[in-house]
Amino acid sequence: MIGQRDVGAIGLGCMNINHAYGRPLPREDAGRLLLHALDSGVRHFDTAAIYGATANEALVGEILGPRRDEYFLASKCGMTDLGGRRVIDGRPETIRATAEQALARLRTDHLDLYYLHRLDPAVPVEDSVGALAELVREGKIGGIGLSEVSAQTLRRAAAVHPIAAVQNEYSLWTRNPELGVLQAAQELGTAFVAFSPLGRGFLAGALRDPATLHETDLRRGMPRFQGANFAANLYLVEELELLARQAAVTPAQLALAWVLAQGSHVIALPGTTDTAHLTENMAAAHLDLPDSVLRRAGHLINQHTVRGARYSDAAQADVDTEEFTAERAGR
Repeated sequence: MIGQRDVGAIGLGCMNINHAYGRPLPREDAGRLLLHALDSGVRHFDTAAIYGATANEALVGEILGPRRDEYFLASKCGMTDLGGRRVIDGRPETIRATAEQALARLRTDHLDLYYLHRLDPAVPVEDSVGALAELVREGKIGGIGLSEVSAQTLRRAAAVHPIAAVQNEYSLWTRNPELGVLQAAQELGTAFVAFSPLGRGFLAGALRDPATLHETDLRRGMPRFQGANFAANLYLVEELELLARQAAVTPAQLALAWVLAQGSHVIALPGTTDTAHLTENMAAAHLDLPDSVLRRAGHLINQHTVRGARYSDAAQADVDTEEFTAERAGR
């Protein structure tokens, strides 16, 4: 649930289609993927202004706009692409302008959920949320979300206006939400939307050599995908694959099932460019795995066993989430 809407346990993060992970999907393939998702029961689609420098919003609007009443639509503001440079701007006037542009690109008169994509350190979160609250009152957005924030920031924001959802990275190998925001969201009645629940694809088991990643793939700059860190983490995935086979599921399904088991307020938001993988991911919502299997997965892959920080120092500086001591030390 997000607010009063049942969006299902697993949604679709649309970023992968044309942003961050190498070559964008051709237009025809992207359209086929989105329509397959909708026809397969996905009811929660997530995009953002920065994805593909607004191209992702435009694509979602073009393909899914004619069937707007069939799905829950989330997008994000506060972080945009300006000539190839990422800009974080949480000023009220920027939020309003970005929202109006998003509505036009997404071919709708309202967004069901609108996130502040990143906390702007130069703007109090209360001011940014206040601007989003005005959009709620005007009927342009149904609920307010925050992304990559700490428990403290979530509580400050919720004092201004109820927060429908918080979207942070969460998976077997990224446990930062367990430092506070996961519990804070539950206490506040806020849905917790876990992005990259498959460890940016790594936990699915297909990536064996980071050299095969496209030269523009952002994972090339992430410590966990580099050198000795990658080799050590690959061993963990191989063990996860063994555990998954014993449970008669795929490693991706096991990783998603683990995320969903962390709370009734948790929603998983994997992304994919492959229809078969989408079908595989969606099936994870209906698994009934023994607690012992989920516990073994959690003991196998966690903040103590994974090598490398999740972001580079430069990227980490842009997020507000809590960090483990080892991450701060650049492990």
